[in-house]
Amino acid sequence: MPRFSVVVPVFKVQGYLRECLDSVLGQSFTDLELIAVDDRSPDHCGAILDSYAARDPRVRVLHLERNVGLGRARNAGVEHARGDYLLFLDSDDSYLPGALAAIDAQLTACGEPDLLVFDHQRSWWDGYAEASSFGDRLAATGTQTFSVAEHPELLQLFHVAWNKAYRRAFYLREQLSFQPGLYEDAPLSHEAMVCAATIGCLPRVCVDYRQRYRGAITRSPGRQHFDIFRQYASMFAFLDRRPRLDAHRALLFERMAAHLVFCLRRKERIRPADRRAYFRQAARHYRAHQPPGFTPPRHAARDFRLLGAGTVPGVYPLFAAREMVRRGGGLARRGVRAARGRLVARYHRLYYALQRRLPLQRDLAVYAAYWYRGVACNPQAIEAAARRLAPHLRSVWIVRPDAVASLPPGTDHVLPGTRAYWRVLARARYFVNNVNFPDHLVKRPGQVHVMTHHGTPLKHMGLDQQPYPAAARMDFGKLLRRADRWDLSVTSNPHSAEVWDRAYPCGFADLPAGYPRNDRYATATAEEIRTLRARLGVPPGRTAVLYAPTARDYRKGYLPRLDLERLSAGLGEDYVLLVRTHYFYGRDGALRDLHDRGLVRDVSRHPCTEDLCLAADALVTDYSSLVFDYANLDRPLVVHAPDWESYRDARGVYFDLLSGRPGDTPGPVTRTEDELIAVFRSGTWRGPEARALRAAFRERFCPWDDGHAAERVVRHAFLGQPLSDLPPATPLTTRHRAPTPQEAESASLSASPTVATAPVPGHLGPAPKSLG
Repeated sequence: MPRFSVVVPVFKVQGYLRECLDSVLGQSFTDLELIAVDDRSPDHCGAILDSYAARDPRVRVLHLERNVGLGRARNAGVEHARGDYLLFLDSDDSYLPGALAAIDAQLTACGEPDLLVFDHQRSWWDGYAEASSFGDRLAATGTQTFSVAEHPELLQLFHVAWNKAYRRAFYLREQLSFQPGLYEDAPLSHEAMVCAATIGCLPRVCVDYRQRYRGAITRSPGRQHFDIFRQYASMFAFLDRRPRLDAHRALLFERMAAHLVFCLRRKERIRPADRRAYFRQAARHYRAHQPPGFTPPRHAARDFRLLGAGTVPGVYPLFAAREMVRRGGGLARRGVRAARGRLVARYHRLYYALQRRLPLQRDLAVYAAYWYRGVACNPQAIEAAARRLAPHLRSVWIVRPDAVASLPPGTDHVLPGTRAYWRVLARARYFVNNVNFPDHLVKRPGQVHVMTHHGTPLKHMGLDQQPYPAAARMDFGKLLRRADRWDLSVTSNPHSAEVWDRAYPCGFADLPAGYPRNDRYATATAEEIRTLRARLGVPPGRTAVLYAPTARDYRKGYLPRLDLERLSAGLGEDYVLLVRTHYFYGRDGALRDLHDRGLVRDVSRHPCTEDLCLAADALVTDYSSLVFDYANLDRPLVVHAPDWESYRDARGVYFDLLSGRPGDTPGPVTRTEDELIAVFRSGTWRGPEARALRAAFRERFCPWDDGHAAERVVRHAFLGQPLSDLPPATPLTTRHRAPTPQEAESASLSASPTVATAPVPGHLGPAPKSLG
């Protein structure tokens, strides 16, 4: 008997069906059967299903003799199910990686409940994906289970069939089944919820709910949407046969009435010509099923009262007039907001122009990083050095509103678009950023712009991107006008200086200082490294491997290049895998699931990359500029490059990272997961050949990162010292570097300091017990 029976009804989805089936059969959790019901589909769906059944014994195909519709097709699948739990998946949707493993784990943690509700996301045809609004409510229950009697708000969760796992014995005992017609999900979902004695919740996003450009039933207006009345009539008939459920009747009635009004207001469902007839039928339905003493909720009281009186002549015109006012009010409010926005923009342009006529504040320095995402990177290190070396300067950071909560205590800041923002842009003497300031910034005579950049270039940058369509989605004229504002370009090695000179052929001066953010790699102490590892959940004696891939120009969205679960298993218990996705991407549900299961540590939201590098014994990356920074630590580097040719051809690169030539390649190179696992299991990652490659790479790319880069920038840019008077870089052979984690642990054996174990801000929490 399998753990899960996944029932997939199939009709006219030949373009999406393989993706759906692969998302089920490709799950890491394999104890399942897939029951695909061919609802007499007129396209190639039947043949596709048969081909899958021929090569995977877990697939069972039912070919119906006639088209019966979505609900009855699901019922047919249930009749053949043998699993402990039933799951329904629509054939144009899909499961996200790790979904079934997460569902299985939560079912076990919840004590095998009658019902488990899990989260989903909506994906549109243009690639945009949006998380549901139910995540917080699902997370609030933890591993506890409840009934609707205990928590009536459970009925407010999305009422569809495919976001739940139903214990099959419960499903059959309660005689649950889908009714024919549209909106078949709603009654069954509500019936299951009120019947279940134990309901668990899983906040993990498990289902990708496809929003098709055309062909979706919910976006096809017509009389078929009148099926909703028959569906809710069946639900109340279900309640009539079960007097024990009468306590839930009022709440289910409220959910029904809200659903009826919701559909009426959607032009993609109810056509204008059908609205009067729909309203009248909804009113009759309302009066027929209204429980005695029912009180409408305050937020919907007017709508419900109109439905209750809807059979009286003249009520529908009143409802329609109210809708017209409501929609007109919405348009008016949007118009007012737009007009207000234009007025505010004009005011700010005038205010900015007036402020630019006032004298510069020569003690004011403005800092920004990563498009105002917060205090970070090279600007952060420069500001810290300026506080020490140039205390007369006042520092102000520009940050987005969502970054304010994470600012270090006491950080003086302004928000983009505010009067204070325009004032500091107009009056400040110094500007420091690791990306370009917006085009609306007008550089005044006497202002000094320091461009710190945020990485050593492997991929083509600036004008060098023009031959590569994947990267060249920009106005290069505007790009050069932004670079024309630079006075100083901070570089960490001669390679970067050469690239910036060609890629941005403007009038700035090169400042060969090293990267200020890399100063910590020369100054961090053993105690600091021990503390970082404890906070990240790395037990003493374990080898921490940081996997930090970069973004892909030729792909949209986060695309894992490794089977992290397989890599974790291949490395074994002696290793802890820290995974950091690129900051361009949001949270990844599959990665979070692996973190929750204790297989990896998801450090994607950790606020400081330098912390992660200091805590790691080795770095695995692909084409990320982090490889150049990490080389300063003189710790093992492994390049895992499964898509090198695609990346190189789409973006262009300045040298062949995989060539194996000294100076080009920082360590072992792998192209497959087996090769990567073998590099660590065999010890190649830290062998003599790896050390020799790393030494040549450091010599080429780390000549100036000696711990004094920020000081050089402050002395030259803010204090006016000539480059010739700045302290020269310490040679690599005599340079101090931070101790390795092994050295840090050895140093602790005699001192035995107390190590903090509180989670690092932005991290997901302490290490799971399975990590030691």
